Amino acid sequence: MQEFVFKSVDGEEKALLGIAQGKRRPLLVGLHTWSADLDNQVNSYGPPAKDRDWSLILPSFRGPNLVTNPRRQQACASPLAIADILHSVDAFCERYPEKIDKDKIYLLGGSGGGHMALCALASDPQRWRMVSSWCPITDLEAWHSENPNYAPHIAACCGGEPGESPQVDWEYFRRSPINMVKKLAQGRVFINHGKYDPSVPYTHSLRLYNALCEEGGQRQYLNIFPGGHDLYVQEAFAQLEYEKESSELSG
Repeated sequence: MQEFVFKSVDGEEKALLGIAQGKRRPLLVGLHTWSADLDNQVNSYGPPAKDRDWSLILPSFRGPNLVTNPRRQQACASPLAIADILHSVDAFCERYPEKIDKDKIYLLGGSGGGHMALCALASDPQRWRMVSSWCPITDLEAWHSENPNYAPHIAACCGGEPGESPQVDWEYFRRSPINMVKKLAQGRVFINHGKYDPSVPYTHSLRLYNALCEEGGQRQYLNIFPGGHDLYVQEAFAQLEYEKESSELSG
Protein backbone atom coordinates (compact mmCIF):
# COMPACT_ATOMS: atom_id res chain seq x y z
CA MET A 1 0.00 0.00 0.00
CA GLN A 2 1.12 3.56 -0.65
CA GLU A 3 0.94 6.73 1.41
CA PHE A 4 -1.92 9.01 0.43
CA VAL A 5 -1.93 12.65 1.56
CA PHE A 6 -5.22 14.52 1.41
CA LYS A 7 -6.60 17.89 2.47
CA SER A 8 -9.01 17.95 5.38
CA VAL A 9 -10.62 20.84 7.21
CA ASP A 10 -7.51 22.42 8.72
CA GLY A 11 -4.55 21.01 6.79
CA GLU A 12 -3.12 17.84 5.33
CA GLU A 13 -3.75 14.37 6.75
CA LYS A 14 -2.45 10.94 5.79
CA ALA A 15 -3.90 7.61 4.76
CA LEU A 16 -2.66 4.37 3.28
CA LEU A 17 -4.06 3.50 -0.10
CA GLY A 18 -4.45 0.40 -2.24
CA ILE A 19 -5.79 1.06 -5.74
CA ALA A 20 -7.93 -1.46 -7.63
CA GLN A 21 -6.66 -2.68 -10.98
CA GLY A 22 -9.97 -2.32 -12.78
CA LYS A 23 -12.09 0.74 -13.53
CA ARG A 24 -15.23 1.76 -11.61
CA ARG A 25 -14.48 -0.56 -8.73
CA PRO A 26 -15.84 -0.45 -5.16
CA LEU A 27 -13.97 1.54 -2.53
CA LEU A 28 -13.61 0.30 1.05
CA VAL A 29 -12.71 2.73 3.83
CA GLY A 30 -11.15 0.76 6.68
CA LEU A 31 -10.90 2.34 10.12
CA HIS A 32 -8.28 1.70 12.79
CA THR A 33 -9.10 0.64 16.33
CA TRP A 34 -9.25 2.78 19.49
CA SER A 35 -5.58 2.58 20.48
CA ALA A 36 -4.02 2.34 17.01
CA ASP A 37 -3.41 4.42 13.89
CA LEU A 38 -3.71 4.12 10.12
CA ASP A 39 -1.54 1.00 9.57
CA ASN A 40 -3.53 -1.02 12.13
CA GLN A 41 -5.65 -2.94 9.61
CA VAL A 42 -3.30 -3.35 6.64
CA ASN A 43 -2.97 -7.11 7.09
CA SER A 44 -6.63 -7.64 7.96
CA TYR A 45 -8.38 -5.59 5.27
CA GLY A 46 -5.70 -5.48 2.58
CA PRO A 47 -5.75 -9.08 1.25
CA PRO A 48 -9.55 -9.52 1.01
CA ALA A 49 -9.89 -6.09 -0.64
CA LYS A 50 -7.18 -7.02 -3.15
CA ASP A 51 -8.81 -10.40 -3.82
CA ARG A 52 -12.02 -8.59 -4.78
CA ASP A 53 -10.20 -5.85 -6.70
CA TRP A 54 -11.57 -3.16 -4.41
CA SER A 55 -9.68 0.01 -3.70
CA LEU A 56 -8.88 0.48 -0.01
CA ILE A 57 -8.27 3.62 2.06
CA LEU A 58 -6.97 3.38 5.62
CA PRO A 59 -7.16 6.96 6.95
CA SER A 60 -5.61 8.36 10.09
CA PHE A 61 -8.32 10.37 11.81
CA ARG A 62 -6.17 12.31 14.31
CA GLY A 63 -4.48 9.24 15.76
CA PRO A 64 -5.27 6.91 18.66
CA ASN A 65 -7.78 7.78 21.37
CA LEU A 66 -5.12 7.74 24.08
CA VAL A 67 -3.78 10.08 26.74
CA THR A 68 -0.41 9.95 24.98
CA ASN A 69 -1.77 11.36 21.70
CA PRO A 70 -1.15 15.14 21.61
CA ARG A 71 -4.17 15.48 19.30
CA ARG A 72 -6.41 13.31 21.47
CA GLN A 73 -9.22 15.88 21.73
CA GLN A 74 -9.29 16.08 17.94
CA ALA A 75 -9.57 12.28 17.75
CA CYS A 76 -12.42 10.08 19.09
CA ALA A 77 -15.26 11.17 16.78
CA SER A 78 -14.62 14.90 16.99
CA PRO A 79 -15.93 16.84 13.98
CA LEU A 80 -12.35 17.04 12.69
CA ALA A 81 -11.83 13.27 12.94
CA ILE A 82 -15.08 12.55 11.13
CA ALA A 83 -14.18 15.13 8.48
CA ASP A 84 -10.85 13.34 7.91
CA ILE A 85 -12.69 10.16 6.93
CA LEU A 86 -15.06 11.99 4.58
CA HIS A 87 -12.31 14.09 3.03
CA SER A 88 -10.14 11.03 2.39
CA VAL A 89 -12.97 9.66 0.23
CA ASP A 90 -13.45 13.00 -1.52
CA ALA A 91 -9.73 13.16 -2.31
CA PHE A 92 -9.72 9.63 -3.73
CA CYS A 93 -12.73 10.37 -5.94
CA GLU A 94 -11.08 13.55 -7.21
CA ARG A 95 -7.69 11.98 -7.86
CA TYR A 96 -8.82 8.64 -9.28
CA PRO A 97 -12.23 9.28 -10.87
CA GLU A 98 -11.87 6.41 -13.34
CA LYS A 99 -11.27 3.90 -10.54
CA ILE A 100 -14.27 4.59 -8.35
CA ASP A 101 -17.87 3.48 -8.52
CA LYS A 102 -19.43 6.14 -6.30
CA ASP A 103 -22.47 3.95 -5.71
CA LYS A 104 -20.31 1.33 -4.03
CA ILE A 105 -18.41 3.04 -1.22
CA TYR A 106 -18.19 0.91 1.93
CA LEU A 107 -17.06 1.47 5.50
CA LEU A 108 -15.66 -1.09 7.94
CA GLY A 109 -14.33 -0.83 11.49
CA GLY A 110 -14.14 -2.68 14.77
CA SER A 111 -14.03 -1.48 18.39
CA GLY A 112 -12.95 2.17 18.20
CA GLY A 113 -13.16 1.78 14.44
CA GLY A 114 -16.70 0.48 14.83
CA HIS A 115 -17.51 3.55 16.91
CA MET A 116 -16.06 5.82 14.22
CA ALA A 117 -17.85 3.92 11.45
CA LEU A 118 -21.19 4.70 13.07
CA CYS A 119 -20.25 8.35 13.55
CA ALA A 120 -19.14 8.68 9.93
CA LEU A 121 -22.35 7.03 8.79
CA ALA A 122 -24.42 9.47 10.84
CA SER A 123 -22.46 12.38 9.40
CA ASP A 124 -23.38 11.49 5.81
CA PRO A 125 -25.83 8.56 5.60
CA GLN A 126 -26.23 8.69 1.82
CA ARG A 127 -22.50 8.44 1.09
CA TRP A 128 -22.09 4.83 2.20
CA ARG A 129 -23.62 1.91 0.34
CA MET A 130 -23.13 -0.25 3.43
CA VAL A 131 -21.32 -0.03 6.76
CA SER A 132 -20.08 -2.96 8.83
CA SER A 133 -19.46 -2.00 12.47
CA TRP A 134 -18.05 -4.51 14.98
CA CYS A 135 -18.16 -4.28 18.79
CA PRO A 136 -18.68 -0.51 18.68
CA ILE A 137 -18.72 1.86 21.61
CA THR A 138 -22.05 3.64 21.25
CA ASP A 139 -22.20 5.58 24.54
CA LEU A 140 -18.95 7.11 25.78
CA GLU A 141 -20.36 8.20 29.13
CA ALA A 142 -21.63 4.69 29.86
CA TRP A 143 -18.35 3.13 28.74
CA HIS A 144 -16.40 5.48 31.01
CA SER A 145 -18.08 3.85 34.01
CA GLU A 146 -18.02 0.31 32.57
CA ASN A 147 -14.34 0.00 31.68
CA PRO A 148 -11.89 1.59 34.14
CA ASN A 149 -8.93 0.68 31.93
CA TYR A 150 -10.16 3.03 29.23
CA ALA A 151 -11.78 5.70 31.42
CA PRO A 152 -8.65 7.93 31.56
CA HIS A 153 -8.37 7.86 27.77
CA ILE A 154 -12.06 8.66 27.26
CA ALA A 155 -11.74 11.59 29.67
CA ALA A 156 -8.60 12.83 27.90
CA CYS A 157 -10.39 12.81 24.55
CA CYS A 158 -13.53 14.50 25.88
CA GLY A 159 -11.70 17.07 28.01
CA GLY A 160 -12.64 15.76 31.45
CA GLU A 161 -14.75 13.41 33.53
CA PRO A 162 -18.51 13.08 32.94
CA GLY A 163 -20.33 15.77 34.88
CA GLU A 164 -17.26 18.01 35.15
CA SER A 165 -18.85 20.80 33.11
CA PRO A 166 -21.59 21.34 30.53
CA GLN A 167 -18.95 21.57 27.79
CA VAL A 168 -17.38 18.24 28.79
CA ASP A 169 -20.79 16.58 28.91
CA TRP A 170 -21.51 17.94 25.45
CA GLU A 171 -18.33 16.29 24.15
CA TYR A 172 -19.41 12.92 25.52
CA PHE A 173 -22.87 13.44 24.01
CA ARG A 174 -21.88 14.51 20.51
CA ARG A 175 -19.25 11.77 20.11
CA SER A 176 -21.68 8.94 21.02
CA PRO A 177 -23.66 7.14 18.28
CA ILE A 178 -26.55 6.50 20.68
CA ASN A 179 -27.31 10.22 20.26
CA MET A 180 -27.22 10.05 16.43
CA VAL A 181 -30.19 7.75 15.93
CA LYS A 182 -32.18 9.97 13.56
CA LYS A 183 -29.26 10.15 11.13
CA LEU A 184 -28.21 6.52 11.56
CA ALA A 185 -31.75 5.38 10.76
CA GLN A 186 -31.27 6.84 7.27
CA GLY A 187 -28.27 4.63 6.49
CA ARG A 188 -27.42 0.97 5.94
CA VAL A 189 -25.39 -0.80 8.58
CA PHE A 190 -24.65 -4.23 10.01
CA ILE A 191 -23.99 -3.84 13.75
CA ASN A 192 -22.07 -6.86 15.06
CA HIS A 193 -21.18 -7.56 18.70
CA GLY A 194 -19.86 -10.49 20.69
CA LYS A 195 -22.18 -11.45 23.52
CA TYR A 196 -19.17 -12.13 25.77
CA ASP A 197 -17.21 -9.01 24.86
CA PRO A 198 -15.06 -8.21 27.94
CA SER A 199 -14.15 -4.72 26.75
CA VAL A 200 -17.33 -3.16 25.38
CA PRO A 201 -20.59 -4.70 26.66
CA TYR A 202 -22.81 -5.99 23.87
CA THR A 203 -25.60 -3.86 25.32
CA HIS A 204 -23.99 -0.90 23.51
CA SER A 205 -25.08 -2.41 20.21
CA LEU A 206 -28.37 -3.75 21.52
CA ARG A 207 -29.44 -0.37 22.89
CA LEU A 208 -28.54 1.34 19.64
CA TYR A 209 -30.39 -1.19 17.52
CA ASN A 210 -33.51 -0.94 19.67
CA ALA A 211 -33.39 2.85 19.36
CA LEU A 212 -33.06 2.53 15.58
CA CYS A 213 -36.10 0.27 15.48
CA GLU A 214 -38.07 2.77 17.54
CA GLU A 215 -37.00 5.48 15.08
CA GLY A 216 -38.42 3.39 12.23
CA GLY A 217 -35.10 2.40 10.67
CA GLN A 218 -35.43 -0.52 8.23
CA ARG A 219 -31.94 -0.90 6.77
CA GLN A 220 -30.04 -1.60 10.00
CA TYR A 221 -29.21 -5.15 11.08
CA LEU A 222 -28.01 -6.53 14.42
CA ASN A 223 -25.76 -9.58 14.80
CA ILE A 224 -25.09 -10.64 18.41
CA PHE A 225 -22.66 -13.51 17.97
CA PRO A 226 -21.25 -16.01 20.49
CA GLY A 227 -17.84 -14.39 20.80
CA GLY A 228 -15.88 -11.63 22.45
CA HIS A 229 -14.31 -8.37 21.30
CA ASP A 230 -13.86 -9.67 17.77
CA LEU A 231 -14.05 -8.63 14.16
CA TYR A 232 -14.48 -11.57 11.79
CA VAL A 233 -12.98 -10.18 8.61
CA GLN A 234 -14.40 -12.71 6.17
CA GLU A 235 -17.88 -12.30 7.62
CA ALA A 236 -17.56 -8.52 7.46
CA PHE A 237 -16.56 -8.68 3.80
CA ALA A 238 -19.40 -11.12 3.15
CA GLN A 239 -21.85 -8.57 4.56
CA LEU A 240 -20.49 -5.91 2.25
CA GLU A 241 -20.22 -8.32 -0.69
CA TYR A 242 -23.86 -9.31 -0.26
CA GLU A 243 -24.87 -5.67 -0.38
CA LYS A 244 -22.75 -5.12 -3.50
CA GLU A 245 -24.31 -8.10 -5.26
CA SER A 246 -27.85 -7.16 -4.24
CA SER A 247 -27.32 -3.61 -5.52
CA GLU A 248 -26.16 -4.98 -8.86
CA LEU A 249 -29.21 -7.27 -9.09
CA SER A 250 -31.55 -4.36 -8.31
CA GLY A 251 -29.82 -2.12 -10.84
